[in-house]
Amino acid sequence: MNMIFLGAPGAGKGTQAEVVCKELNIPAVSTGNMLREAVKNGTDAGLAAKKFMDAGELVPDEVVIGILKDRIAQDDAKNGFILDGFPRTVAQAEALESMGVKIDKVVEIDVSDEAITARMSGRRVCEGCGNSYHIEYKPTKVEGVCDACGAKVVQRIDDKPETVQARLKTYHEKTAPLKDYYQSRGKLVTVQGQNDIAETSKLVLAAIKG
Repeated sequence: MNMIFLGAPGAGKGTQAEVVCKELNIPAVSTGNMLREAVKNGTDAGLAAKKFMDAGELVPDEVVIGILKDRIAQDDAKNGFILDGFPRTVAQAEALESMGVKIDKVVEIDVSDEAITARMSGRRVCEGCGNSYHIEYKPTKVEGVCDACGAKVVQRIDDKPETVQARLKTYHEKTAPLKDYYQSRGKLVTVQGQNDIAETSKLVLAAIKG
């Protein structure tokens, strides 16, 4: 089964994609990793992408999709794949379709903006060992101090409420229209994200197999 996973930043789609990959033994195809691999392997499409990357420019959709087609033609994707991070816009979805990449199902992990902001803005990271915490779900024993190494625990800039809200705004403007696009094609399934990751995983697997 060929799938796309959709979800706002912080909705947990990457984590759920990993769960499904293990369950169905199919690869998750990340556009960033895919581009770097194509450049490293020196494929024609990889060399085309490298010209844009070296110039600090965005790689055109047709080049990305060309690399994607090479990637999903590999043996590990013969039973299906999950696209994570592409398409990000309706224009990219249309290009994907026009270049013959078949998508069977699109899974949306739906979490409210309020819940995402609370989830992400509550995260804390140790400056020393990198351990992750959450002020509500996984607090440190001593406030601001890592349980493991005693170093300072801080909030990353990416997790500040104003940054999270800016990323959500971009998602709603550019990526959320994909829901209507795939809904109209009868391919969209929506799963309500739960606080418990394992519970969300059960719902995702049920939606895929249903």
